[in-house]
Amino acid sequence: MQSLQVFYSGHVQGVGFRYTVKQIAKGFDVTGWVRNLTDGRVELQASGESGELTAFLDAIANSELRAHIREQNVTQLTQPPVARGFEIRHE
Repeated sequence: MQSLQVFYSGHVQGVGFRYTVKQIAKGFDVTGWVRNLTDGRVELQASGESGELTAFLDAIANSELRAHIREQNVTQLTQPPVARGFEIRHE
């Protein structure tokens, strides 16, 4: 199992980004969450097998969201995100 934190920047809020990511997650064996940040970025934390996570992030990058993503910063997490399935956070 691998856990990743991804920050997306660009025009990633107000375009259905979180909803689309949640829909994409349904096709992969991943758990985690996605949320908007006050600085205009979107944060994603996800856990799963390495190949599943890579395929999940590739699916996001190759979806209709690609037109809105200017930058994607990925870091490894030492602990998996606490989540039931894959969810949108509103905190």
